[in-house]
Amino acid sequence: MRSFKPSRLASQGLLSSVRPARAAISLCQRSTSGPWSASRTRFETDQRRSLSSHPSALKELVTVSEEVKDAVATNKPVVALESTIYTHGALGEDLLLEDIIREHGGVPAVCGVLDGVPSVGLSKADVQRMIDEGASKISRRDFAYVVGKGLAGRRSHGGTTISGTMVLARLAGIRVFGTGGLGGVHRGWESTLDISADLTELGRTRVAVVSSGCKGFLDIKATLEFLETHGAFVSTFADGRTGQVDFPAFWARESGIKSPAVVQDEAEAAAIIYAQESMGIESGFLFANPIPEKDGVPRKEMEAAIDQAVREAQEQGFTGSTNTPFVLKRIRELTQEKSTVANIALVRSNAARATKIANELSALLINGPSNASSKSYSSLPSRSASPRPTPRTSDVKPQQTTSQADILVAGAVALDLSCDYAGGSGGAVSPKLHTSNPATIGQSIGGVGHNVALAAHRASRSSKVKLCSMVGDDIAGATIMSTLERSGLDTSCIRQLGAEYHAARTAQYVAVNDAEKNLMVAMADMGIFTSHSFPSYWASTVAAAKPKWVVVDGNWSEQDIRAWVKAARQHGAKLAFEPVSTVKSMRLFSPLKEHISAGVFPDPVVDIATPNQHELAAMHAAAKDNGYFDDMKWFEVIDAFGLTGGARDRFVRLTSAEMADAGIPVQTIQLLPYIPTIVTKMGANGALLVSVLGKDDPRLYDRASEPFILTRATNDHPSVGGVYMRYFPPVARVKDVVSVNGVGDTFLGTLVAGLAQGGRAEDLMDVAQKAAVMTLRSHESVSPELSRLEEELLFAAKQRG
Repeated sequence: MRSFKPSRLASQGLLSSVRPARAAISLCQRSTSGPWSASRTRFETDQRRSLSSHPSALKELVTVSEEVKDAVATNKPVVALESTIYTHGALGEDLLLEDIIREHGGVPAVCGVLDGVPSVGLSKADVQRMIDEGASKISRRDFAYVVGKGLAGRRSHGGTTISGTMVLARLAGIRVFGTGGLGGVHRGWESTLDISADLTELGRTRVAVVSSGCKGFLDIKATLEFLETHGAFVSTFADGRTGQVDFPAFWARESGIKSPAVVQDEAEAAAIIYAQESMGIESGFLFANPIPEKDGVPRKEMEAAIDQAVREAQEQGFTGSTNTPFVLKRIRELTQEKSTVANIALVRSNAARATKIANELSALLINGPSNASSKSYSSLPSRSASPRPTPRTSDVKPQQTTSQADILVAGAVALDLSCDYAGGSGGAVSPKLHTSNPATIGQSIGGVGHNVALAAHRASRSSKVKLCSMVGDDIAGATIMSTLERSGLDTSCIRQLGAEYHAARTAQYVAVNDAEKNLMVAMADMGIFTSHSFPSYWASTVAAAKPKWVVVDGNWSEQDIRAWVKAARQHGAKLAFEPVSTVKSMRLFSPLKEHISAGVFPDPVVDIATPNQHELAAMHAAAKDNGYFDDMKWFEVIDAFGLTGGARDRFVRLTSAEMADAGIPVQTIQLLPYIPTIVTKMGANGALLVSVLGKDDPRLYDRASEPFILTRATNDHPSVGGVYMRYFPPVARVKDVVSVNGVGDTFLGTLVAGLAQGGRAEDLMDVAQKAAVMTLRSHESVSPELSRLEEELLFAAKQRG
């Protein structure tokens, strides 16, 4: 890396903000270990429900990690894991179950009670706390006791058994659960009534449990009879065998007792789960997965060890909750730890198989029975013919799609209300405060993302445009969805969040204007975009749409902006950023710069941004304050521009003295390494386009472009060729302005529509300005007349080369 010479740059006045590199900024990451941490969302409902009415009432006290919640809402493969396998198991803490699930394409969801809070999606740090600080064992009966103590200020941890994990998985909308061995009916149950709560849970909770049968020291025949009585479906994977097969005995593949049913593979298991859910039957499933043949202990050897361990337990008086730990310990000793090795192998095998089932089920839920996999599901009801019950955890109505798009706009959609004062006695222009006023109230659909998408859609009907946004499950949301569908916009990527999401209100904007339609006050409720984050969903949306361009507006949280940037880069899409406001524009250059998935030119954060001059200043200040101008790679690009003298004179020549004095060219230049094309909108004064030119860009040698070349690279930078700076005066002086709402959004939507057709920004600027003028003269946030520009836009896009 070349050494940095700040003095030469600073001496020109161009980099007056440069200062020595600061110490690394500490990451402001949200904690994932606390019981009420911001990384998990506490479920809230509009009204309290009695615990006796439905077990989902417990959901009010449950936290679910954002990753799990997002995966459930978008029907990704999710696998629940119990926590007692860590807190009360004897297998150690290195089972790698979460890693196995992720390797097979699933999302792991460890369940347990942390600090008195039932939790789904516990982190490794959470589980370690439970191990270090101690945890009780939690089944269905224990939740009220442990959670109630927590509410009363006596918080404690709890590792969930199979029964407890099934309860939490069902509340979270998780359908598949991988574990080791099921509890069951103990030998001698006739006198002790020692029957595991796992069995009754299977009879009433619709979760598919993948285990290696039940532990071999139990009364397997009585266990199967009990499950049948309680309506729980039990089957065993054939694994290539034909006819009836044995129900497994945990450490041994065979028990000598035939399985009630046989399932051929994971696709068939998923179809069974899908069918049960489609019919609304609430009982659970047990899919028995025999231990891999190479890892199993021979049946006779295991039976001898089990018989001795059980006999010793009876002789020494171990019963109830003390029986199983004693028997397991003796079996380990009698088999010289063979049972422990087998136990680890079967648990890992079950986690892998559970994930494969979850993958098959995910395909069924997203694509329907006819398209899920190579298997034929023609006998199952289609989603259109028989609606599938929505997972109770989220009440989200995702409309995931696999169709492609040219442009994907990720941004806000809102219901706009415009209240125009009707005037008072004596010709009063302004409404009176603290009382009701006569007004004309208009309703329309707005929001920056919506406006950009609609402008692109209207300006280029040959381009496929998708809008990705969020609305609430309320009247405003329903109004927006129906209006968008009538406008022809693709709404398949709009998420509708139910009442169980906090602050899941559809975004709304209310403007109060005086009698001359000048804005008096405005109120905006855009909390839905900063209160909810679904980065996995955004990534899958980009992956499915495969857009040429992704447009992101500043209404998203910093976390989601980073997620959109990362998704666009991973899938080869160009990225445009619309800052929205001075405050929101700063989110692109947050202190969490290490998490931005791209860097500087030629791999920038975004490809193009369209701020106004105030938003440009705010972005520049954020980048400066948060250390983006301390990055050595940034210095290398700036240095390559070669602005060694007379920079202000060049700025004045290409823009104006007023713009140069306002600092617009300098601010733009300093941001170029991160945003290689910046269009600064200046309202009635036109726009300034500034771009980094690559090493081989033909504009460097084109006679028509020569007047707009600010500088050519003077060093050996491998990518930078120069800087293009061009001022575009307004295409019209508009006196008959109807509304300024949506003008900048219309400009960007039209510009991106041309870029998606292969055009260059400078060739599209005038058409984009004409579109903005049309909206200035329209009562709508995007003029319906934009389609008149379609041929002109196409012609401008073809000017390239």
